Amino acid sequence: MSLLSVRNLRVTFPTDHGPVDVVRGLSFDLGRERLGIVGESGSGKSMTGRAVMGLVPKPGRVTADELTFDGQDLRGLSEEAMRGLRGPAMSMVLQDPRFSLNPVIRIGDQIEEAMAVHGRLGKRDRRARMLDALSAVRITDPERVARLYPHEVSGGMGQRVMIAMMVVLEPALMIADEPTSALDVSVRGQVLDILADLVDRRGMGLMLISHDLNMVARWCDRILVMYHGEVVEELAAGALMEAQHPYTRGLVASLPKIDETRDRLPVLDRSRL
Repeated sequence: MSLLSVRNLRVTFPTDHGPVDVVRGLSFDLGRERLGIVGESGSGKSMTGRAVMGLVPKPGRVTADELTFDGQDLRGLSEEAMRGLRGPAMSMVLQDPRFSLNPVIRIGDQIEEAMAVHGRLGKRDRRARMLDALSAVRITDPERVARLYPHEVSGGMGQRVMIAMMVVLEPALMIADEPTSALDVSVRGQVLDILADLVDRRGMGLMLISHDLNMVARWCDRILVMYHGEVVEELAAGALMEAQHPYTRGLVASLPKIDETRDRLPVLDRSRL
């Protein structure tokens, strides 16, 4: 059975010219695997993740023929019920920890707060679980890092802390929205290794949202390609270079190569889309 099933998902916002669908009829299933969602900025990738989490801001409206998580229908759930799912069952890692971590609360206290909010464990057990979560994301001195404030750690370390905060409650689903875009190239692979390891060891489902085709092709099992709010192609990650849709082929053709000989990179011919 799929962990997440989505059928005909639409996210609509009102405008001066009438309602606009930023996600248009999206359908997919996610098991305990790594699913990549790629596309240009504005294609609806992030809004898809927020719709699943129940985080589309008003006056946005989410509708779907089916939106089930682990057999539970998410349509029409109250905000209180959704809060009960966020954290223990599903989590979302945002792209820049500087805007996601509270700057005036120590890192360890923020991670423990996630457990306290959901009524998990006593104080001593929460601290032990917090240190284990920091160790799980390959922080070698969790005691020291737990005492620091967010501004005292690097971007890469901050992203690891965010992942630790999301997995400390052992959710079944993690949505990672551009989790490496704010990081140096040298640490991107480390963060992705951590996510892949968590999926493999804990049996989680991962939805990796990105504009980086090469990264998603390397780290995911399947890829959904989005354009203008719709999925235009679905393919195995290893088959990216064999894509058939003109949009996907255009994205692939625009990627620079190490042995690049072209004077100019091609751009998308949108008249064919």
